[in-house]
Order: sequence, then C-alpha cells, then structure tokens
Amino acid sequence: MHQRTRLALATALAATLTGGLLTFTAGPAAAAPLAASDVDFNGDGYADVAVSSSAATVAGHKAAGQVVIVYGGSPGGGQIAISQNTRGVPGSAEKEDRFGGDLAYGDFDNDGYDDLAVGALGEDLGSDKDGGTVIILWGSASGLKGGSTVADPRPTKHDGFGRSLEAADFNGDGKVDLAIGSRDSATVDVLRGGFNRAAKPAGRYTVTPAIYDGGGNGVINLHSGDANGDGREDLIVNGYAEPHGYNANYWLPGSARGVTTSGAQKLPAGIITDVGDTDHDGIQDVVLGIQWDSGIPGAALGGRVLIAKGTRSGPAHGQRQSFTQNTNGIPGGSEKQDAFGLEVDLGDVNGDKRLDLVIGAPGEDLSGGKDQGTITVLYGAAGGSGISAAGARTFSQNTAGVPNHDETGDAFGGDVHVDDLNGDGRGDVLVGAPGEDGGNGAVFALRSHANRTLTAPAGIYVTSVGISTAGSPHLGNNFAD
Repeated sequence: MHQRTRLALATALAATLTGGLLTFTAGPAAAAPLAASDVDFNGDGYADVAVSSSAATVAGHKAAGQVVIVYGGSPGGGQIAISQNTRGVPGSAEKEDRFGGDLAYGDFDNDGYDDLAVGALGEDLGSDKDGGTVIILWGSASGLKGGSTVADPRPTKHDGFGRSLEAADFNGDGKVDLAIGSRDSATVDVLRGGFNRAAKPAGRYTVTPAIYDGGGNGVINLHSGDANGDGREDLIVNGYAEPHGYNANYWLPGSARGVTTSGAQKLPAGIITDVGDTDHDGIQDVVLGIQWDSGIPGAALGGRVLIAKGTRSGPAHGQRQSFTQNTNGIPGGSEKQDAFGLEVDLGDVNGDKRLDLVIGAPGEDLSGGKDQGTITVLYGAAGGSGISAAGARTFSQNTAGVPNHDETGDAFGGDVHVDDLNGDGRGDVLVGAPGEDGGNGAVFALRSHANRTLTAPAGIYVTSVGISTAGSPHLGNNFAD
C-alpha cells in the first residue's frame, strides 16, 4: 500500500514565519515504497506525481485552485494542469475554492489505475459558505480523466470538508479507504474502499481523536502507515491539543473494523509526518518535523526531525532518532527560522533498497539573501541501523545541476517528494519552491544519479503548465504523497 505525508504549513505556524517565508495558506505530505512506481495514473509503469497550486487564479477567480500532474517516463511524460473548469471535473472554478488544498491517491474503484482525491475546502455548497468538497479524479490509460464528487456524510457538522485527506487500507481488506478531515471539526470521516464511479463508498464511519474541536482548527493533517506491524495501515491525525495552538499527533491503529481510538497513542508535536520502515525490522516508523523546539541551540523554528520507531505496541514505545542542522554530518547549522523539517519525505534516493530521508528547510538563509531554502538528503545506513547523518548532502538552487538560482523568498524545500519517475530504481526528488518568482511558485523534478547528485534540465513553472500569474498561485505548495 501507499504511505504518504502531507505538506503542512499549519496556519498558525505559517503566520509565525515572517520576513517573507511562506505567508500563504498551504495544505497539509509519507513514504514512497521501494517500488519502481508508487502512483501510476495512466498505467504505463512509470510513477506519476500530483502537486497543487491551490491559490491559483482560474478564469479570473482568485484562489480557485489548480492541480498539476507530472507524468513519469523516460525521459519524461509531460505535465498538465487541472481545475474545476477542466472538462469532466465536477463544479466550476470559483473564488477561494482552493481546489487542491490537499491531495491523496489510490485505486479507489479497483480498475488497475490510480485515482486522485482532491480537496477543495473553500467550496460553497448552496447557502453553505466554505462547506468544502472532495472530488475523485479517475485514472485511465490516458491519465486522469473526469471526476465525481464525494458526498459529505455530515454536511451540517462542519465547514472546510476536505481540508485533509489520506488514502490507505485501514481494515486490511485489500481495498483503499479514504479518510477526510475538516477545518473546524475533530472528527474524521472514513469512507470504506470499494468506491463506484459515482464516488460512493462501500460504507462509512467516523473516528474522533483527542484534538481540539473548534476555532477553525480541526484536523490539520492526516497520514498513514503500519506502525505496529499487524498488516493494517494506521491513521495519524494532526491537530491542536488545546485552543492556544499546542500541536499534537495521535496514532490511531487500524483493525479489522477500520481505524479505532482503542489503543490510541499521543506522539510528539511535529506538524509534518511521514511513515516508513527506516530500519528494516518489518515495522514502519513515524517521521516528525518539529518546529517549536527550545532544545535546539540557536533559537525557535530552527527545526528538528524526529523518527519514532514503530513497535508491536505502537510508535509511542519505540526508540527515537533526532536530527537537526547541528547534528554531526549534516551540513550547515541550526539558525532562527530555518524551518528544517518543515517538510519531509522518505524514499530510496540512491537505489540501495534502503529508505532515505529528504528534509526541506525553506527558511534557510543563504549568501546574499533570505529564505532561499535548501533540502538535505539523509541516507539509510547498512545493517538495519536506520537513517544516518553520515554522508548527508544539502542542495539549493545554486547547487550544480539544480535549475535557476537562489533568490530571496523562493522557499526552495517548501514541499518535498520522492518517487522514481524514470524507472531506473532510484527515487527522484521533487522539490516545491512556492515562493519562486514573487509567489508564482515552481517545482523541480530532480533526477537521482548513481553518484548521489540531483539534476534537472529545467524547472516546472506556472507559465509552462498554463497557470495564471495573477495573484500568488504558489505552485509547489503540496505534493500528493
């Protein structure tokens, strides 16, 4: 099954990052498995990637939102932008719909092609302002074509339906379920796998973790993975533990009945989460990006990444690994508002059959500017010891082979994603720079080479995929992981 995380610039955190770094609203990013193709919308055997531009202006409608599909292939399969004005997609582009605010993929109708669930948390439904909606775009031999609206099972109980999405097999029946969070409710709606082409699920239920319910907070991010080794995927829910903004993650185990709060565990308060078996013990581990950490020398928002090792009793009971820019072997040093770990993703970057960890630091200040941003790759160590800082490599837009150059406010590393786009057995690294070109944003699909370099002939820009430059579209603010 797929595991994934989300881009998670939670509103409260983003508001804190002043000085030009990521002041837009972003959606919430887990681990690519060690397979040649993670998600495949057109069934050609090459991995495809979906990335959002949820603040994009469409037909004059501010922040209507768009999603860009990067099709894999050798040398490449091209890109296409999709909005609610695209033929076959339900609804129409409207102001502040924020289509693409969150994304999740899986073969929902079991036809052999992966599909894409798209959240539009600002969608108005009749007189229900900002009620929100979720649309499934259907995979086919020619890629994503057409879509269907997922009915909101509790339309009077919340706004912002579709703020957070996660697709996984929570009950182990071999079918992809869809978990949906809302902006101002702590309750998660879980739709059972076995969807028909009208996006009707085989069943539905709710689960409510112990996060704060109110004040427009609700469920910030959803993630999944098997962190207790029972063969079923578990759900990790990120929200606030109290109204004053204290962040919390709750691990809810999967079961034969689906996600349950029985045996739920509270994890450290990182906003960004990824899940994967980093130490090859057969149980997946939880990766947390932690921003508020007074224990880091150098000040707040320098950032830290924590790996909570999965155990048969769950991830709250396992060993921990911790990395900052002050860790021996990691280039640079922890500084105010670097935002190291604001985005993370797991995947096999060097093709050695071990998971590696890519860490975004979109607030990193480089020579002659501010908030240009970097990414750092930590590689999996031999012998099952897990992720190691030894041999870590850091990349920016001034690194040889990376397109463009470092500029103030680019926020390179604002989201990261690992997937093998060309089928060579090495995970390519896709990097979002949502602040590129004054907020237009960009995506850099960096191909991974045997010598551990990352290169691309060019970036993917709004002008190359037909997104309007009106306003600040922030292309690259959220990958479907």
